[in-house]
Amino acid sequence: MADGGRPLIGVTTYLEQAVRGEWDERFGMVPETYLIAVEQGGGIPIMLPPQPFTVATIERVLDAIDGLVVSGGADVDPGRYGAAAGPHTDAPRHDRDAWEVALILAAVARGVPVLAICRGLQVLNVALGGSLVQHVPDVSDDRHSGVPNGFSRTDVGISGGTRVREVLGAVGDRLTVQCHHHQAIDRLADGLEVAAHADDGLIEAVELPGDRFVVGVQWHPEQDDADRRLFAALARAAAALRCEGTSARNEQEFLHNGIGGTA
Repeated sequence: MADGGRPLIGVTTYLEQAVRGEWDERFGMVPETYLIAVEQGGGIPIMLPPQPFTVATIERVLDAIDGLVVSGGADVDPGRYGAAAGPHTDAPRHDRDAWEVALILAAVARGVPVLAICRGLQVLNVALGGSLVQHVPDVSDDRHSGVPNGFSRTDVGISGGTRVREVLGAVGDRLTVQCHHHQAIDRLADGLEVAAHADDGLIEAVELPGDRFVVGVQWHPEQDDADRRLFAALARAAAALRCEGTSARNEQEFLHNGIGGTA
């Protein structure tokens, strides 16, 4: 497919203090693995850093992209689901929480395809009214948190009849994935369906039912060079949406120009 036909996929980013050479300042950044995964999946990655916004800003962003990846990162502010911060919870990134919640809600409302990864799954659940376990070792063992600067291998069971099962069907009902998280879904948001569990019962994937592509996974598919299936599925859904939008615009122009009128 020529680049002109590849969908534009927005990828939310960190906005963090970092050192690069002589510079110690705030950077908008995301691990390159996300960008590579989007590209290998068939999309063109566009970075979306947290920023001040209005409703018009969010709508303009969604006008420009065909799909959305909500990336991993720091913990979601517990105040967003009515809880006090626990002793192991990160300091809140209010700018990023607000930005990503607004993008998700508007994308879901407009039918823009969404792939939410790790923190992204947690933001998706909170944005739609759910809550989180703030520290997984409080409710289960510590197999999900990985190692410093690395990932743990976690077995998940994929639920039949789900979009995740459809996309990852070649692996059967079980999959070994790469995890690095210390928080997880507690109360599932209304409307979301569970698509995968870990052996200890933690939710590892969710989705919105129906024709819309809205999928969240607690693991990190961007870390697996051999598996770009979720990113490819996102790109296909985004390309289909782009084609629908192009067709609708062409039809509007057709009618506006009076070409489709009858005598």
